[in-house]
Amino acid sequence: MALKDEYDSGEAELKLTASQDSPIHCGIDQNHPWEDELPPVDGGRHAWLFLLASAMLEALVWGYAFSFGIFEKFYSTHEPFQGSNNIAAIGTCAMGIAYLVAPLPIIGMILIPRIARWVSTIGVMIMCLSLAMSSFSTSVTHLILSQGIGFGVGGSLAYTPSILFMSEWFVKRKGLAFGVVWSGSGLSGVLFPLIIEWLLNRYGVPTTLRISSVGLFLLSIPFLYFHRPRIPVTHSAVQHRLNFRFLYSKVFIIYQIGNTVQALGFFLPTIYLPTYASKMGVNELLSSLTVILFNITSVFGSIMIGFLSDRYHVTTCLLITTAGSVISVFFIWGFSSSLWSLYLFCIVYGLLAGGYSSTWSSIAHEVQHSNPATDVSVIFPFMETGRGIGNVVSGPLSEVLLKADGLQSHAWGTYGSQYGAIVIWTGITTLIGGIAVVARCLKFV
Repeated sequence: MALKDEYDSGEAELKLTASQDSPIHCGIDQNHPWEDELPPVDGGRHAWLFLLASAMLEALVWGYAFSFGIFEKFYSTHEPFQGSNNIAAIGTCAMGIAYLVAPLPIIGMILIPRIARWVSTIGVMIMCLSLAMSSFSTSVTHLILSQGIGFGVGGSLAYTPSILFMSEWFVKRKGLAFGVVWSGSGLSGVLFPLIIEWLLNRYGVPTTLRISSVGLFLLSIPFLYFHRPRIPVTHSAVQHRLNFRFLYSKVFIIYQIGNTVQALGFFLPTIYLPTYASKMGVNELLSSLTVILFNITSVFGSIMIGFLSDRYHVTTCLLITTAGSVISVFFIWGFSSSLWSLYLFCIVYGLLAGGYSSTWSSIAHEVQHSNPATDVSVIFPFMETGRGIGNVVSGPLSEVLLKADGLQSHAWGTYGSQYGAIVIWTGITTLIGGIAVVARCLKFV
């Protein structure tokens, strides 16, 4: 009897290990003879082409969305949107909705596997059509609906298949693979602000949005062919994948609290930094350089944290990104009084805070470890939902923070400007984003 119990225990441990370190947890049975006919995982031409396609779609969706700070500055200083309220909500809706609805396409692709191959194509079409429609906007409300919500829905459909397919293409290198994908938005974020700035100043809002619509469509078309699953639909097992009990687990709730609260402040610097830099009296290029520096350093941050998350416990990675980000917000941005100190903040903040989302793959495995019946591909998009909630709320909240002028004329640096409250809020939310580090020290996770 004791021998049988020991065997059952060992078998259970083996199944748990397999569920984390192999494609079995994604509905792929490697014992089938057709498995030998499929492209290899963790490498090979097909895997790298898929990764390139995923990074490109990520670059187009998020690189454009993260460049909204350029639009925010232009909208707030030019007719017909000058002086309008809730301009910041356009950008936070675009980014927030793209995160917020992520579980829906994932669930849809699992329930109806035959549509999975075409979801990203449909998303690109909706995203580009929304930008084209936004070019006819005459009010901020129109922009929120088109450039904000419409772009967000299309963007979510365009990139979320990467989450589902990634578990088929990469197993042992998944953290690094996701880091490479997330870095795509940073690379495009270097070019998009410059291009958007030039187009806005030369052609105005309507033409810029129409050129953006056509440009994003043409850039995405060559890569959509490679954005596909590794496992043929006829061989994909989808039973038992939609298990949502992890949503009530202590481990998931703790990680999700940190993830959501961190998002309440994470996006605010990229929205307001160009405008803040402009008020220092610098030209358009130098003010746009704030977003460019953040985006380019977030490329290295995403890859670095993704690489570390494959080798160390996720709370170690969270400690690195949280501690460094908090210091950069409170001390570098907070006491910034020159353009060069602002640039230094963008570099440090992009390198450390920009890699936060690269921990999601490891977080998903931690949650799965406490809920073995759960599919990692289902956990992952709910992390994005938490980020989306924080993103959407941060837009209207930032408008309120801008009016909180209690520190003005009583503090130095950015603390003494109208952005002082935003600095404090960003620092506090960034600090709470590392709550899982404390929870692990207290043996809660």
